[in-house]
Amino acid sequence: MNSLLYVIALILIIGWAVAFFFTAVGSLIHVVLVLAVIAFLFGIIRRPTAV
Repeated sequence: MNSLLYVIALILIIGWAVAFFFTAVGSLIHVVLVLAVIAFLFGIIRRPTAV
């Protein structure tokens, strides 16, 4: 599940970067970036800790 979140976050960040440089989507670019950051943070928070 964690690797899936990282893949989704990576795809969203790449999509944000492409849309940012071509500026075809407008303000939706920032929504994609926020979703990518949330997915990344969610993956870090839910990561099991080995003690």
